[in-house]
Amino acid sequence: MPVIRPAVKLNHSGALLVLNAAIEAATTMDIPQCIAIVDEGCNLMAFVRMDGSRVLSIESATRKAMTAATTGQPTGTLPADKAIALAEATGGRMTNLPGGLPLLVDGQIVGGIGVGSGTSEQDLEIAKTAVAAFRQLVSNEGTA
Repeated sequence: MPVIRPAVKLNHSGALLVLNAAIEAATTMDIPQCIAIVDEGCNLMAFVRMDGSRVLSIESATRKAMTAATTGQPTGTLPADKAIALAEATGGRMTNLPGGLPLLVDGQIVGGIGVGSGTSEQDLEIAKTAVAAFRQLVSNEGTA
């Protein structure tokens, strides 16, 4: 019986690609953001606080990324009662604020991105742009 399993992992090059795509999108939209990229274990791989972004968004962006990487789902989609329970059960480490998306390769979670400092719609749009860039790289090269 096998005691190990192979795994696809996000590396620093992939994390930086996602981060840079998000920075480019935020710059194009003229919306300074905090952007966090985590791996599948919620370890911070890349982060930026763009000039002019909100200081408290440092935490919310990181928590959005962690939530998306843990659940494999976009943040902001839970009913209010479940969102409160999620925050309480994790000591506030997970959030239902929109702007977090999982990074997936062949259906496997390899990480998450969290974007915060704009409106919910702006945060989500920037995250979607970055995830699309990641997917394009993965489909072109097979790895990130």
